[in-house]
Amino acid sequence: MVSWQEQKSKKLPQNPLSLLVNRQRAWVEVDLDALGHNVCALKSWLNSATKLMAVVKADAYGHGAVTVAQTVLAHGADRVAIATLAEGVELRNSGITAPILILGAINAVEDIQAVAAWDLEATICNPEQAVVFNRTLARLDQFLTVHLKLDTGMSRLGTDWQSAVAFVSLVKSLSHLKIASVYSHFSTADEDDRKIMDLQHQRFQTAIAQLKAAGFTPPLIHLANSAATLGDRSTHYDMVRVGLALYGLYPAAHLTQVLKLKPVLQVKAKITQVKIIPPGEGVSYGRKFITQEATKIAVVGIGYADGVPRNLSNRLQAIVAGQLASQIGSITMDQLMLRVDHLPQVQPGDIVTLIGQQNQLKITADDWANKLETISWEILCGFKHRLPRIFV
Repeated sequence: MVSWQEQKSKKLPQNPLSLLVNRQRAWVEVDLDALGHNVCALKSWLNSATKLMAVVKADAYGHGAVTVAQTVLAHGADRVAIATLAEGVELRNSGITAPILILGAINAVEDIQAVAAWDLEATICNPEQAVVFNRTLARLDQFLTVHLKLDTGMSRLGTDWQSAVAFVSLVKSLSHLKIASVYSHFSTADEDDRKIMDLQHQRFQTAIAQLKAAGFTPPLIHLANSAATLGDRSTHYDMVRVGLALYGLYPAAHLTQVLKLKPVLQVKAKITQVKIIPPGEGVSYGRKFITQEATKIAVVGIGYADGVPRNLSNRLQAIVAGQLASQIGSITMDQLMLRVDHLPQVQPGDIVTLIGQQNQLKITADDWANKLETISWEILCGFKHRLPRIFV
């Protein structure tokens, strides 16, 4: 008798994710040329001595961390940053040799050991963490490059900026830690009102001045995120940390004219059925849409399990055959419905663009975010991994 495993091996490809786009119900397209353009545009905006740290955490904001990291480094990014140990290991496993900074806090001894084993760079947020790092590394007889984070008003990770001298002095005394940088993070750099941003910047400047007066000049100083990078060159220092702008989106509307960035990501799906619904019928769960007349709908193979928020139900538009079509009824786990009365030629297999551009029509992650009263970062990070990433 032929085993189930033998039958499966004969019928299925060895790598299901290698299937061609024309065999997928839905996918994410990632334009690597646009990504390269954005890196070059950002580099041209910076002083020649200022380094670019590309933030590729959260799977490069849903774009695919390994390929994105390879691409941005090839186009001139100097370093990459991630949020977790596992993200760093994934990049090292893929052959990335550039410096990789973990922006999140590492505390467990076994995690510190892994950071050292994988040649990653850690963020040190407080003296207690620094001591644990040094003790662990001493047992291993290893040394580690670390970045010291000051809290200037974000009230998240970091040591209070007023304690910068004591903090740095302690870390300097720990023989198994090598300080690579001192940095902080803005909380309101994307807002029109600069009051808090300027206060944080002033605090950071004061802390750095106190460090220098105490005889320590950090090898690298970095403060600017995407918004500050685009909006205030005085915050660039030795390096900037850019995330959202890499992917062609702007942190705020008032920054859209600074650089010409190109959106990198598109979300597409296929129509799986076209049908006519008679008057008075409900569409989808809960009958949140009732037809008033005979209505032509297209069922599309993508849903909230793929990252299309259910709260966009009856508020979403998509591009079909070069025209906008309205989504109707509740978005379901795997499918959604579009009203296509105005598209006589639409048929199963036709491609629907949910985020992206066709001719002059464009739908962006910002459009979704505005409807949901959230931010484009959340939209980009929401697309699940059962959507293959297709690099074009």
